[in-house]
Amino acid sequence: MKQKNRTIVIIGNGIAGITCARRLRKNDASVVIKVVSGETEYFFSRTALMYIYMGHMQYEHTKPYEDWFWKKNRIELLHDWVTAVDIASKQLQTASGVQLSYDQLVLATGSKPNKFGWPGQDLRGVQGLYSLHDLASMEAYTKDIKRAVVVGGGLIGIEMAEMLMSRKIDVSFLVREKGFWDMVLPKEEAILVGSHIQAHGVDLRLETELREIKGDGGGRVSEVVTSRGEHLLCGFVGLGVGVHPNIDLVKETAVDTNIGILVDHYFATSVPDIYAVGDCAEFRTPPGPHRKNIEQVWYTGRMQGETLAHNLTRFKVSYRPGIWFNSAKLFDVEYQSYGFVPAVETEGLRTFYWEHAEGNICFRAVWEESTGYFIGAHALGLRLRHEWMDNAIRKCWPIEKVMERLGEADFNPEFTQKYYKEIVRVFRSV
Repeated sequence: MKQKNRTIVIIGNGIAGITCARRLRKNDASVVIKVVSGETEYFFSRTALMYIYMGHMQYEHTKPYEDWFWKKNRIELLHDWVTAVDIASKQLQTASGVQLSYDQLVLATGSKPNKFGWPGQDLRGVQGLYSLHDLASMEAYTKDIKRAVVVGGGLIGIEMAEMLMSRKIDVSFLVREKGFWDMVLPKEEAILVGSHIQAHGVDLRLETELREIKGDGGGRVSEVVTSRGEHLLCGFVGLGVGVHPNIDLVKETAVDTNIGILVDHYFATSVPDIYAVGDCAEFRTPPGPHRKNIEQVWYTGRMQGETLAHNLTRFKVSYRPGIWFNSAKLFDVEYQSYGFVPAVETEGLRTFYWEHAEGNICFRAVWEESTGYFIGAHALGLRLRHEWMDNAIRKCWPIEKVMERLGEADFNPEFTQKYYKEIVRVFRSV
């Protein structure tokens, strides 16, 4: 009698879930792979949402694979919401009434924008930006408006501000901290970015919190009230106060959860044959030095999907993400972070900071005081070569060696001005 092929069902078609599906197929020609998503049928690049709104791209341009790719590779796509998981029978129930059986289940349910119980937060025109549905509602609610308020000093907030400004919508940007993104950026970088935001015409209000959102009597937002007692008229409120793991589907099941779905370094949950990857996963212990229990960035989602697929089809390997890296575009200034760069002065560490006289360009290096080992760097307005920086941190280069060879890290376009000699000159003079 022919043995039944194993069925792996993946809930969620973001970067973690889709990478897992693709790698499963690459590693095993016989496994049955089903991907379920209520957001979209096809995988798209979530980081490109802002460019669709700004008119630089269309949705079709954000799909890395042609629609025929999935059928050709025998990856079944189901455009539906999973509403319940029956662990005992290994079955899923969907909103349309479909029942799916699985041998192994991968939870890649992503994140949800944060809300903090503000009065009026459920009014129409008040939202975060995470899904394609969020983009559609932002498109609808910002049509023909003159003013908007964005809340939260992080990457989602600055993206929403840039999006709105591209439509000639005046933006007030409420940031409760003393500097923009200052839970991540040291003081100097936070000031630099804050000045850059203001230079683009954004009404940046530091040390200002959202207190209340008021409506027009018909269910639409009309103004916000700040912690300073100000009343700001607006037709849209963008919530950029972070995201949290989407664990709703398993919260009332035997799957252990905390902030996210708890997993070990192999992505196994507390229930056999159920795994979690991506934004929804929370490691029981951090996966390495200076790493966090929850890491919600694109490249870690991809690495997690790859690792889990390997574990499900070959042999078990522990997730080892290596040296921390992150990058972003803050209006027209590129930001890169490598290794460990604390936002505040930290005992046992030394730091060097250089900033261009005209602003918008800076470099920071961090090293251990006792050993001189280079452990991290920030760059704004400078492109650094990823492989070079990763190698220097991983191999514990002395800071003197890093600065001596810093020009090798240059990844800026040809004919652009070079700043590395100036950076090294200032370093040697302090």
